[in-house]
Amino acid sequence: MSITRKKGPLYLQVKKIVKDRILHGVYPLGGHIPPEPQLEQEFNVSKMTVRNAIRELAEEGYVVKRSGIGTIVLANTPISRLSKGKRFTELLVEEGHRLEKQLLRMGKTQLEPGTELHQLLGPQAGLIERLYVLNGKPYIHFQHYVPAASMIGAEQEGDEPALESLYDLLEEQELVPDSFRDAFSVGAASEETARLLGVAVGAPLLMRLRRTHDAAGQLVEYSIGYYQTELQPYLVRYDA
Repeated sequence: MSITRKKGPLYLQVKKIVKDRILHGVYPLGGHIPPEPQLEQEFNVSKMTVRNAIRELAEEGYVVKRSGIGTIVLANTPISRLSKGKRFTELLVEEGHRLEKQLLRMGKTQLEPGTELHQLLGPQAGLIERLYVLNGKPYIHFQHYVPAASMIGAEQEGDEPALESLYDLLEEQELVPDSFRDAFSVGAASEETARLLGVAVGAPLLMRLRRTHDAAGQLVEYSIGYYQTELQPYLVRYDA
C-alpha cells in the first residue's frame, strides 16, 4: 500500500491504518500485528517511521511490544491511555480557545562556547523560533534548538508558516522523539520576548525548558518557551 506525505506525516498515516485494522478485527485481540520489516515494505517507508507509529499505538494502549515475541494487540476499542494526560494545547482548543502558530525564523545559529546548549549540541545548531497566538493575542514565544544536520534543506526566514510540526521535521531526518523532560521556572522577558508578547522587558514569565530524546537517549530537541500566563494559566487536567 502506498502512502504520500501530501496527506500528512507518514508515521501518523501508518498508525491510522494499523489502528483501523485493529479496530475492525483484521489484527485480532491477543494476536500479532505484522513485523516491522513487513510494514516497512507494505507502506514503502523507513524503519523509523514504522517504529514511531507502533510506539504511539503502544502509548495509547492498543499494542505492546514483547522482546522475542513481536507486537501483540492489547485492545480493539477506541480507548486511549493518553486520554488522562492530554497536551496543554489540546486542552485549550477543547475549551473553545483559538490557537494559531506562527513561524518567525528557521535556520542555523552559532552557539556560545561554555553554555549548556554548546555542550549539548556543539558549536552550531538549528534554531526554530515560533509564536503561539491565543484568541488573537501573543501568548507563547518558543525557541527550539535541534541538531544542525536536521536543518538541511529547511532553512527559512520570514512570516510564511512553512513548518506545520516541529516533530515532522525531525522525523524526516529520522530523529524520532521517544521521551520528554519538562522543567518549569520563572524567567525574565528579554527584549525580543517582551516585544513579541507585548510585555515589559524583564517582566516575570512562566518559562518551560524541554529536553527531548530519542530511543537511544540522544538529544533531538532543546526548547525554551515563555508563557504570557496573564492571558491564560498553564493547564494540566487529571481525570479520575
